[in-house]
Amino acid sequence: MKQQMMCIGIAAGLVVMTSGRIQADGNKDAKKPVKVFILAGQSNMEGQGVVSMDHEKYYNGGKGNLVYVMKHSPLARRYAHLKDKSGKWVERKDVWVSFQTERAGHKTGPLTIGYTSYGGKEHLGSELQFGHVMGDYYDEQVLLIKTAWGGKSLYKDFRPPGSGGTVGPYYTRMISQVRQTLANLKKHFPDYDGRGYEIAGFVWFHGWNDMCTKEAIPQYTRNLVNLIKDVRKEFKVPRLPVVIGELGNGGEKANRGNMGAIRTAQADAAKAPGFKGNVIFVKTAQFARPARESPNTGHGHHWFGNAESYFLIGDALGQGMKKLLSTPTPTPAPKAPAKCSDCST
Repeated sequence: MKQQMMCIGIAAGLVVMTSGRIQADGNKDAKKPVKVFILAGQSNMEGQGVVSMDHEKYYNGGKGNLVYVMKHSPLARRYAHLKDKSGKWVERKDVWVSFQTERAGHKTGPLTIGYTSYGGKEHLGSELQFGHVMGDYYDEQVLLIKTAWGGKSLYKDFRPPGSGGTVGPYYTRMISQVRQTLANLKKHFPDYDGRGYEIAGFVWFHGWNDMCTKEAIPQYTRNLVNLIKDVRKEFKVPRLPVVIGELGNGGEKANRGNMGAIRTAQADAAKAPGFKGNVIFVKTAQFARPARESPNTGHGHHWFGNAESYFLIGDALGQGMKKLLSTPTPTPAPKAPAKCSDCST
């Protein structure tokens, strides 16, 4: 399907100081702040991966859903940690998730499947494996705050203050939802004991709607750079680690036209002055799977609902964040003594 046709009617889809990590067995470590990660974007950040639905007509017999790939994928061993010994989906208590959805209310709790815009637990997004990567990386408690809405552009809907013009309403909602969640941690997560929180990272997984808007494409790099700077300013974290996930739909073969232009714009944003070592662009096109091997064969804009795609994207975003978190913050060079033409020796 041509990109222009796919753009019609498509619903698309940051960090501070708190509690010590709660291990899977319920034990707490020393009192350290909760590590908070903001996950933002449009429908693909909301999460469109199918968990177990397998209707022969509507879900291609289950091909490419999470249950299927855990059994049949060559990468099946990588999914073993998602279920416990009794076959139930693991709930990881040392990683919390908060997602204020439009249709299913405010979802909060331990990391597991189901933190998407749909009701129930039949879908997953990149937050699932990203959360596992961050949970393994930290001894502290981790909190993922998802802020995502389908069909929203960076050009208009998420437009940051630094780009001028009218600030996007979804930029404002993103900041507001993060603040609301952080102000009510005990309400949303009863195990929280007031240790504070630390904004630790921001993940941006987005791009489709801007690809479909002629005026938005040449502005994408500038708008994304401004978004990163403004989020850092909002939360007073000047070098907040930021991961930019590639608009990888369609795989490597789709790296042309508007799709290719947005991918280039995303990569260029990560190269902006001052971003070296604290912003990274992560490729995702290699995780695309064919429609025939996926549950939603007509939804190329949503990676065909393929659970393996969303799992691997989440893993790549997590590995990118780990790389940034393990990069030492450069120490500013000492300033040279001021020269004074009137000073005597």
